[in-house]
Order: sequence, then C-alpha cells, then structure tokens
Amino acid sequence: MDLNLLRTLDALLQENSVTRAAERLGSSPAAVSRTLARLRRAVGDPLLVRAGQGLVPTPRAVELREEVGALLRGAENVLRPGAGFDPAHLDRTFTVQTSDLVLVRVAGPLRERIRAEAPDVDVVFLPESLEGGPALRQGLVDVEVGVLGQLDPEIRTRPLVSAPVVGVAREGHPLFEGRITARRFAAADHIGVSRRGKRLGPIDAALAARGLRRRVAVVVPSHTSGLLLARDSDLVSLCLADWLPDTLGALGLRTFPIPLGLAPLELGMAWHPRNSADPGQRWFREHLAAAVRQARQPSAAPSPAS
Repeated sequence: MDLNLLRTLDALLQENSVTRAAERLGSSPAAVSRTLARLRRAVGDPLLVRAGQGLVPTPRAVELREEVGALLRGAENVLRPGAGFDPAHLDRTFTVQTSDLVLVRVAGPLRERIRAEAPDVDVVFLPESLEGGPALRQGLVDVEVGVLGQLDPEIRTRPLVSAPVVGVAREGHPLFEGRITARRFAAADHIGVSRRGKRLGPIDAALAARGLRRRVAVVVPSHTSGLLLARDSDLVSLCLADWLPDTLGALGLRTFPIPLGLAPLELGMAWHPRNSADPGQRWFREHLAAAVRQARQPSAAPSPAS
C-alpha cells in the first residue's frame, strides 16, 4: 500500500477538512480531494460527508482514526534509525577483544552499567590473539579496545583515552632507595610483556638514544603475570598510570615514572562499519567507551605510586 494514502487519510480524519488536511500535508486541496476519492473507493465508504459548511466522519472513519495513526507511527519507526530500541528488551552477547590489563579494570564497571539497563546482555572478552587479523571483518569480534595497530582499511575507530606508562616494582625494591634515573632504570632486570615473545619496544629505543640498554630477563604473555612476577622478585614490570591503584597496593607493588619522556599510550576502540548503525551495538559501544574513560580516572584512594 502507498503510505501517502495513509498519511492523507490520517490528516483528513484528524482535521475533518480537505483544506486544513492539505495545509498539514503541504499539498493542495485539489490533490487531497483526488486522494480522498481514491480512499473512498478503496475502503468502500464515503469516510467524510458534507454537514452544513463542513465535513463529518462516518462511523467507519471514526473506527479507522486511531488504527491509521498507529499504522503510520509503526511505519515511521521501522524507517527511523534505531527507532523503538529499548535496551531493557535486548538479549545479546557482545564480544570484546582487549588486553588483560584493560579487562581487569573495565569489565566490572562495564557490567554494572549494562546490568542497570539491559539485564539480558552478556559480554565475552577475548585475548589479543586475534589482533592484526580480520576478526572484526569476519564478525568474530564486535569491538576491539586497546592500542590499535594495523586494521582493515574499512574499520571504524574512535579514540578513548591517553594513558602514560609507568614502571612497577615490589615495595622495598632497591630502585626506591634513591632517585630513579634512566641509568638506574636500565640497570634493573625487567619483565617484558608480549604475547608474541617480543623483547624490544619503545622503552629500548628510548634507552638506546641515551646510550643505554636494559636486560629483559623474562618475557611473559600478559600484564597480569608480569605484575605477579614483579611482586615475587626484583624484576621491574610496566602498567598504566592510575590504572590499578588498589590492586597494586594489595599486591605490595609501587609505581614510578619512567625517566625517559615516553609518549602516553593512546587507547581506542575499533569496530566494523556493518555494525555502525546497529542500535544495540551503538548502545554497547557507548557504555564500553564510558567504562574505559571511567577507568582512566584516578581512584579516590591514595595511589601506590611513589
């Protein structure tokens, strides 16, 4: 059916006047009169009949008034982006690829935000093992969060937060016995965090520019294992500033600024454009972004940083 017929019928039933209906529709009285004639033939009822100087609806028209209005609203909702979306009725599972360091700070606040609006939504976190591959394109991952590397050219991205990198060592580590200089930092034994076993990175380049080098004594695949190892040894690991103050304090760890003038890490979000307009995904991405920004805010508790 031509939706314009329904729009004209709705206007006529609301106004009980061809002239006013034409004004409402931005049309002419002649065009509305012709459409009214079509409607009368289609419905098999005169719909509006002359009564003195005006028109009055027939009983059939009165019956149709609310039904036509509801049909138009429903049709408009179908065509309106995200119309009718209610997270309370959302029953989906979203998949997020991120590092364990981001996960442990973001997962809890994200879950609380989601549960308040959409109790039937679940979240699956995947490790960065799919990073650099076509996971977003293939639909294996809904959203990637972290330091965004090489992505397929069509992938959409959004910056989230900047996070300086800090060193982490156990309380009582010899480094804390004096001012932590680049030379003393390089002299300590370090933990490398790399799921691919890489030993060198921006820190090593910054040290090399100063004629220094460090020993990466152990390489582990996750930040969590790096922090636990630093807790039980004199090895130095890495973390994001103001990221896990309560956890680091509970582990007996302290953070310290790395004396190399390193640029902060830029954390962002990536997703495939096929999901850009999906109202459920848009809703989820907004909550995920808010949870990441919340995680970047320093805790009200005293930081373990020296």
